[in-house]
Amino acid sequence: MRNTPFWWILISFMILLDIYFFQALKVLAQSASERTRSVIYISYWVLSISAIVLLIILPNLHFEKQAKFIRTTIFSLIAGLFFAKLIAALFFLIDDIRRGVQWMAGKLFYSKTANNELQTGETISRSAFLSWAGMIVGGGLFGTLIYGLGNKYRYQIKRLKLNYSNLPPAFKGLKVVHISDIHSGSFTNKNAVIKGVEKIMKEKPDLILFTGDLVNNIASEMDEYMDVFNKLNAPLGVYSTLGNHDYGDYVTWENAEEKIENLNKLKEVHLQLGWRLLMNEHVVLEKGTDVIALLGVENWSAKARFPKYGKIKDAYSGTEKYPFKLLLSHDPSHWKGEVLEKYPDIDLTLSGHTHGMQFGVEIPGFKWSPVQYVYKEWAGLYEKKSSEKVRAQRLYVNRGFGFIGYPGRVGILPEITVIELT
Repeated sequence: MRNTPFWWILISFMILLDIYFFQALKVLAQSASERTRSVIYISYWVLSISAIVLLIILPNLHFEKQAKFIRTTIFSLIAGLFFAKLIAALFFLIDDIRRGVQWMAGKLFYSKTANNELQTGETISRSAFLSWAGMIVGGGLFGTLIYGLGNKYRYQIKRLKLNYSNLPPAFKGLKVVHISDIHSGSFTNKNAVIKGVEKIMKEKPDLILFTGDLVNNIASEMDEYMDVFNKLNAPLGVYSTLGNHDYGDYVTWENAEEKIENLNKLKEVHLQLGWRLLMNEHVVLEKGTDVIALLGVENWSAKARFPKYGKIKDAYSGTEKYPFKLLLSHDPSHWKGEVLEKYPDIDLTLSGHTHGMQFGVEIPGFKWSPVQYVYKEWAGLYEKKSSEKVRAQRLYVNRGFGFIGYPGRVGILPEITVIELT
């Protein structure tokens, strides 16, 4: 990517953004002493130039595994600084549009008015208010991203009870733990991850379900964490499926065989953990004389940029006779893309994938994240109301156990979901 035109367009845009931002900074520093202004200006350009230089050389720096956190943190701070400036620049742009309109009005309507403030040729100053507003909002965003670095292992437990009239009696009260998006390649604190797994086991679940993205790209990312996640166990078993990151689609392989071998190794990882990986198939769960069907599909997305490996037709085949059906499908867009339309008797679908973008706001009665403009179902419980012919169908989207890209979380914390079927 470093040699692509996009990369150099991005660097050029960052330089232009720095110059534009600096114009507003000069306005706010006008009242300061000459010495103070010099310190502000030098500090700004040292920080900005350092960020661009680091962004260029960072991919070439080879960190030890234990120092991976340093690399991801540096990259995240650079990205955070960029977006903070970009948000601030929107305020500056509004001010510049105001100045442009004001200048045009002066040129068209007041050019013949003597001593008028808008007379042609006079300079229209920047608004200190909008400049300060931009700085405050941009700085606030950057501050929240720094704060979020400390939240990536703050596992929260989300509890919900789901009532189904068609649930067999023996399964009433079934406790299911749902986790998703472990992304072991991003972890840098093994003890913190161990505490998360211990938190799961303290719930004493009857069944544990994992909905994909065990790694970022490569099966070996799990090597250090095999002795952590093999502690997950439940009386009815631990079942899993694959997510988009598990296929190694986001790295360059020397040949197709190497990529296939990586996927086979990852499948072996699930087996060694004691997890039953569901590859477009179903299993029957039994309690006493009662049974339900658990289906699992490979990654299937309604979004064009993500693959459609899943074959729900294969997983569904043979489950028609079971009174209750639960589906594991990594990408929540699958629910509306196929499940609701073609399989109205799948009662509950469990997904992950979105992470809630690891950034947003959640308070009682309200939740927001930028990811909702891409995924309508992005965190929590969703339901299609029942009709006379079709029973209610539900989707639950887990916010993710791990993280990727930005090594932190703002507002949307890592999640362990505890579902009780009643």
